[in-house]
Amino acid sequence: MKKTTTLDKTADAGAQTSASEQIDAKIQELGDWRGETLARIRMLIKQADPDVIEEVKWRGVPVWSHDGIVCTGETYKAAVKMTFAKGASLDDPAGLFNSSLDGNTRRAIDVHEGDKLDEKALKTLIRAAVALNTAARAKPRATSAAKKVTKKAAKKVAKKTKSE
Repeated sequence: MKKTTTLDKTADAGAQTSASEQIDAKIQELGDWRGETLARIRMLIKQADPDVIEEVKWRGVPVWSHDGIVCTGETYKAAVKMTFAKGASLDDPAGLFNSSLDGNTRRAIDVHEGDKLDEKALKTLIRAAVALNTAARAKPRATSAAKKVTKKAAKKVAKKTKSE
């Protein structure tokens, strides 16, 4: 597993802790079912993608990335929320997504106390999110000059077709 080091603003000035250590501390700090659930989710993410990078963003939110954000692990009083950055683009045959269903980009899974995780389906979803990120990263982006050339070529073809 790769580790990303980020500055922990709550630590002494100049002290650096890895994101993995910050996530460990968050799990310990929660100390209840939410900590256990977050730890379980984290383990499943690492099993699904051993190359995942752990980060901490947005005032302490655990983030797992591979060629872009795969998902986050937010904790609330009544739920642990896994938000998939590109969840709306993922197939979810097991119906794991149960939150943030109206958006065009993200989808989330809210796990409440006592909920059972479909671990196999969750790992499949994580792998699909990684594959989506990897595929998007592999596509070369068209430059604005290339887009102009493409538009010009399309106009020429349209003009030629119209005159024939």
